[in-house]
Amino acid sequence: MKIARCVTACVAMLAFSCGLADANGGGARSRFTNPILFADYSDPDAIRVGRDYYLVASSFHFSPGLPVLHSTDLVHWTIIGHVLPKLPFASEYDMPGPHTLTDAISKPIGGTRYASGVWAPAIRYHAGKFFVYWPTPDEGIFMATATNPAGPWSTPTAVIAQAGLEDPCPFWDDDGTAWLIHSRTGAGPLILHRMSADGTRLLDAGTVVAEDKVRLPTLEGPKLYKRAGWYYIFAPYGGVATGLQAVGRARDIRGPYEWRTVLKPGTSGVQGPHQGAWIETPSGQGWFLHFNSTGAFGRIDYLEPLRWIDDWPVIGDPIAGDAEAGQPVASAPMPDTGSPPTRDQIQASDDFASPRLGVQWEWNHNPDDRAWSLTVRPGWLRLTALRSDHLVTARNTLTQILHGPSSRISTRIDVSRMRDGQRAGLSLFGVGPSWIGIAQDDGVRRITLASKGAETPGPRVSGLTVTLRADVASDQTVRYSYSLDGRRFLPFGDAIALAKFSWWKGSRPALFSFTHAVPGGSIDVDSFQVEQP
Repeated sequence: MKIARCVTACVAMLAFSCGLADANGGGARSRFTNPILFADYSDPDAIRVGRDYYLVASSFHFSPGLPVLHSTDLVHWTIIGHVLPKLPFASEYDMPGPHTLTDAISKPIGGTRYASGVWAPAIRYHAGKFFVYWPTPDEGIFMATATNPAGPWSTPTAVIAQAGLEDPCPFWDDDGTAWLIHSRTGAGPLILHRMSADGTRLLDAGTVVAEDKVRLPTLEGPKLYKRAGWYYIFAPYGGVATGLQAVGRARDIRGPYEWRTVLKPGTSGVQGPHQGAWIETPSGQGWFLHFNSTGAFGRIDYLEPLRWIDDWPVIGDPIAGDAEAGQPVASAPMPDTGSPPTRDQIQASDDFASPRLGVQWEWNHNPDDRAWSLTVRPGWLRLTALRSDHLVTARNTLTQILHGPSSRISTRIDVSRMRDGQRAGLSLFGVGPSWIGIAQDDGVRRITLASKGAETPGPRVSGLTVTLRADVASDQTVRYSYSLDGRRFLPFGDAIALAKFSWWKGSRPALFSFTHAVPGGSIDVDSFQVEQP
């Protein structure tokens, strides 16, 4: 049932028509609506190189790590690759155990690295190369380079081998001197270092350039820029859920910096607009791309017009009575990028026709490559069950970003190779995961619904294939259903609330296969379809 390509094309047309829904006649520029990415691209940073735009985001414990997105119009994006094929920083990224986590709790996370991995990254282009810097809170600050942002990327270099650091951003000044600014987990203060010209090592112990726990609490995520002789630090403060965006400026890169709050919620309903990137188009238009925490959908991305007044950035729509801060826009004219609007979209559906896994997929922690294949049965994804007591401690759970504000996710699975003790199916993965799937015990396969580790058995499965479905609603709940004939779907259970925030990430649709018994049973996945009504 290879219909995923058709579904993808339909979703692309829908995304294009929604992005240009406010188009005007008479040659006027079309408009876009926020959010531009209703998907969990958290802690975004973005740059322009020529007429191309590139975005990176934090990926935490998912592997491959650190996705790279591309756009030519700043509104429609597609995934082009990942900086990290695997997470090489510690053995816990392979989930070795012993495990203390269950499907009913969020911690302790012993034997895993949930909530660690890649935190807020930065991307820059310098001397013909792309540079990406990122922190892992337990290991340090790393960097990698590439001549093509789609990869391959160089092996990670440890710039600072020290735990407890976060949110690095490099900067090359007009004279070629290199700098690195970062924060500490917690967050703050902001610390500035000189770096070697190639950006691989520090030249000093660092200088604190910003620390004000009263007016700028939880200061983090700094991005360093230069404009018209001023140095600027764009940095959020106040925390993930309801933080604001500040900007500091100074004539000397070492400070002192004077600070303003430049983006607040206002009356927009966007409760925490902050942390992101200033981007300038070839025509000189300014834009600010940032996230807003949105519960189970994670930290989704918005685009705000940015203009300069008296050498200060003014972002978004005005706020009555506030001369310095703006608020998020609901809609705006398409950016003047020099390129027409595209039909690009984040990849989602998959028919597994390629011998390589699609760029939309990320495993929960590093996979065991011996237990999955796209070639043993061409056109199908095989997932072989490894031993685990819980879904959250099972290896080779394959996930992708959840697309809001609502999604229908369907997958057709061949269950003929399952064995006793095995569980396999479709999950909305996160803290306290829920799933619909097949459980086999005592030679009997049953449709099964699970939530936070509690399983509810359903009807017996006698056929070779089943189709599973998850309908995610804008109220951040999921309703599951199944079909034994591929045509008629039967609901199973009531709506289940999605986890609002799972180890710094939103909920994710996921394919899984694990066993309570002897490893070896497997499933073959024919298709994975994502539709947005």
